[in-house]
Amino acid sequence: MTVDDLRTILLRDLATVKRELLAYPDPADIWAKPDGIPNSAGTLALHLAGNLHHYVGAVLGGTHYVRDREGEFGDRDLPLEELLGRLDSTARVVDAVLGEMDGARLDETFPADFPMGRVRTGRFLLHLAIHFGYHLGQIDYHRRMVTGQGQGVEAQSLKAIF
Repeated sequence: MTVDDLRTILLRDLATVKRELLAYPDPADIWAKPDGIPNSAGTLALHLAGNLHHYVGAVLGGTHYVRDREGEFGDRDLPLEELLGRLDSTARVVDAVLGEMDGARLDETFPADFPMGRVRTGRFLLHLAIHFGYHLGQIDYHRRMVTGQGQGVEAQSLKAIF
C-alpha cells in the first residue's frame, strides 16, 4: 500500500458521495430520517468531510482546520450546493496533503493521541478509508430506501483506480 493508493481510493469515494447526493430527485430527501435510521445522507456526508478535513488536513497537513463534530451530526437541511462544496473542499485537501506526503510517513506514528494508544500513520489512513466506505454504503442504502431508486451510481468503481 502506498500513499498514492490511499489518495486514489479516498478521492474516488469522495466523488461517489457527490454522485449519491446528486442522484436524489429532491435534495430535501438527503436529510430524511426514516424510522430506525439514525443518520441522514446529509449528516453522513458532513461527517465524512469533517473527518477527512481533520485527520488528513489538520493533523497530517497542518491546515489548521477546526473540526466541529457536533455540527457534523447536528446541522440539518443545508443546501445541496453547500454539501457539494464541502466535499469538493475536502477532496482538494486530501489531494494536496496526500499528493505531497512522503511514503516513509506511513511507517511513522500518526501524530494524534487516541484513548487506546498510538498507531502507525499507514494503518490509520487505511482505517479512514474503510470507515469512509462503511458510511458511503449507508448513504447509498439511504438514497435507495428514501427515493425508491434501485440503480447505483457506480460506487467504488474500478475504473477510477486504474
